[in-house]
Amino acid sequence: MEQGRRLAVAAWVMGPLGLALVIGSVLWLRTDYVLSSVSSESMRPTYDVGDRIVAERVGAGEVGRGDVVLYTVPERYQDAVVMQRVIGVGGDRIVCCEGMNTARDRLTLNGKPLREPYVKDGVGDGLHRAYDVTVPDGRLFLLGDHRQNSRDSREFAEDHGGTVPAGAVMGRVTDSYAVPMLLAAATLLGLLLALVGLVLGITAGSIRRRPAAQVALWPQHF
Repeated sequence: MEQGRRLAVAAWVMGPLGLALVIGSVLWLRTDYVLSSVSSESMRPTYDVGDRIVAERVGAGEVGRGDVVLYTVPERYQDAVVMQRVIGVGGDRIVCCEGMNTARDRLTLNGKPLREPYVKDGVGDGLHRAYDVTVPDGRLFLLGDHRQNSRDSREFAEDHGGTVPAGAVMGRVTDSYAVPMLLAAATLLGLLLALVGLVLGITAGSIRRRPAAQVALWPQHF
């Protein structure tokens, strides 16, 4: 009976602890991160089709130039989640292009040539269509890294210069998987603890239901 009590106590400790760890880790992961995969070539060469990505949820005011973000604008892309790079934030002026009609055209940001080592083949635009956009406050100007194959802010000039509300951003793509991996490990640990707690509980119940050995008070021949 004493063994059954010890197992029952261990079960009551490990089971709830494991469940709490699973629930907490999953909620943290779903609340603070977005897990997705790349479905188009618009961000090549930085990200290619099929690449798995992790985006951390951020407030509208935390998004800055150069960030790669996930966002949704249903009136442009239906229900699709879009991944593009932030080129300009509220107050910025983006002009296309320095070196127009050359192999290496470049955008200018607030009057200065924009250095973009991430664009495919070093081409800053590639569509040979001039534009001059001043980003309204609270909005973002976004482009894909594959400028010759990206349906981005350039395609919606009639709508606030093609800019997107900063509040449409779902998350900022990160190359660090440390926290998501730790949360995934914590979830697996929690599942293991909950399973061990369940097994211990069943074992304790079985022991406590086992009939106690009878002790003879008198010799059997009486």
